Amino acid sequence: MGNRLVYSPVSLLFMLLLAFLLFVVVGFLFLDLARTAFTKIGFSWSQALFVLLACLLGSSINIPLTNLECNTPLVQERQIRAFGITYRVPVVEVVSCRTLLAINVGGALIPTVISIALIHRFPESLNYALIGIAFVAILTHLVAKPVKGLGIVTPALLPPLSAAIAAILLVYFGGAPHDIIFLIAYVSGTLGALIGADILNLNKIRDLGAPVASIGGAGTFDGVFLSGLIAVLLL
Repeated sequence: MGNRLVYSPVSLLFMLLLAFLLFVVVGFLFLDLARTAFTKIGFSWSQALFVLLACLLGSSINIPLTNLECNTPLVQERQIRAFGITYRVPVVEVVSCRTLLAINVGGALIPTVISIALIHRFPESLNYALIGIAFVAILTHLVAKPVKGLGIVTPALLPPLSAAIAAILLVYFGGAPHDIIFLIAYVSGTLGALIGADILNLNKIRDLGAPVASIGGAGTFDGVFLSGLIAVLLL
């Protein structure tokens, strides 16, 4: 059970790339090349770093929620050796199966708590945040793709870019205060990605034959994490 709930949602190479982007952003903060909006809503750069780093490290931890009965059989692989060569043969076993539905700590739990806390702290941002969340959720849902044996997958750059666009439009054309542009971008990108990709596709998860389906995990985590990075850089 532990191995099923503690694993990296993306490849090691991609995780290193995300870590590199994180420290590039931190470099911007150190050099004061970008006056981050974190400070405008009460976060120091060290607190911003802690939040993003906690998301990155927490991405490998999944908290189980419930078991879903699979409607389709699992596709498994068997290894057969012949003349010293190992062959991987896919085998379809028509058996009853279950998909463990979990929530990812770094890709869902932490971003959701931070988003709720920000909206609670700045209640005047609620309407703007809801519009941004809806915008990102709709776009993400339109392109989200169920993948057999994995879960729901979305393009990594879609949530952060659509969240940034929503924040800019709401601030410069929708009358939202400029001081909450980070809040709108962060909340829209994180919650919009989670709702559009995972929550609105929960009814499809049981048909994918995945041993574990994690809300905010593989397929969604990269978009949520990049939303945080891009939000940090918004002035």
